[in-house]
Amino acid sequence: MKKIVFFDIDGTLLDHEKQLPSSTKKAITLLKENGVFVAIATGRAPFMFTSLKKELDIDSYVSFNGQFVVFENEVIYKNPLNHSELEKFLQDTNNNEHPLVFMNELTMKSTIEYHPYIESSMGSLLFPHPDEDKSFYAHNEIYQSLLFCRVDDERLYFENFPEFDFIRWHPYSVDVLPKGGSKAEGIKQMIDRLGFDLKDVYAFGDGLNDLEMLKAVGTGVAMGNAVPEAKANANLVTSDVSKDGIWNGLKELQLI
Repeated sequence: MKKIVFFDIDGTLLDHEKQLPSSTKKAITLLKENGVFVAIATGRAPFMFTSLKKELDIDSYVSFNGQFVVFENEVIYKNPLNHSELEKFLQDTNNNEHPLVFMNELTMKSTIEYHPYIESSMGSLLFPHPDEDKSFYAHNEIYQSLLFCRVDDERLYFENFPEFDFIRWHPYSVDVLPKGGSKAEGIKQMIDRLGFDLKDVYAFGDGLNDLEMLKAVGTGVAMGNAVPEAKANANLVTSDVSKDGIWNGLKELQLI
C-alpha cells in the first residue's frame, strides 16, 4: 500500500542552526527510493523554503499551516484570511502599536518600516525585516499574518476576532490564521486528492502548530526536541533533530 510522510521544517527537517542534517537528506532519498511519497507541512510561506524544496526534490507541500496546499507544483487548496476581518484587525493592532506582517505565497510585507520584534522574530528564521507596505493586504490574498507582541498582549485580540486562530511561535510573534485552519486540514485536502488511507499517512513535527497534524494522521512522530504538547499528541517520540531524529524515527517505523 502506498504511504506518505509529511515533514515540518523548523526543528524537524532543519536543525537548531537551520541546517539540513546529512542523515535527514539521506533518509528522504531512501524514503523516495522505497516508493514512499514525501511532502512538507509547514507554517512557512512557500517563498521561505524554495531552496529546501529544491535540495530535497520535493514539489508537494502544505504551507501557511494548511492554508495553501500544492501537489506536484499544482495549487489544490487555498484558504485566505477574510479581508474585512483583516481590515478591522489592522485597525486594532495599529491602535495598540503592534505591527503586522502580511504574507502571500510569493512575498511578505510589514505594516511598519522597522520594529525590533519583527527583526528578532524573522531573524530567528534567517530572514531579513520585510519591506513596508501598509496596503499589501488590500490587493493580495493573505494566507497568514504575523502579529508582533508579547504574550501578555495577545489576549487583546482573542475575543474580538473569533474568525482567526492565533498560534505563538516566537516570544515576540504569533501566527494569525483563518479559524480552524491547520496543517491537519491541509493534509486532509491532499490525501483526499491522492486517495490515501489515513493509516498510511505519517507526520513528523515539533511545535505547537503541529498538534492537530500529529493527532490527525495515522502515525504522528514528535521530535526529541519537540514541545511537551507535541510529544503528548504523538504516537512515537524520536531523538533530537540534531541527533538524527528523522533517520531514527523512519528506521523505527520501518519506512527505511
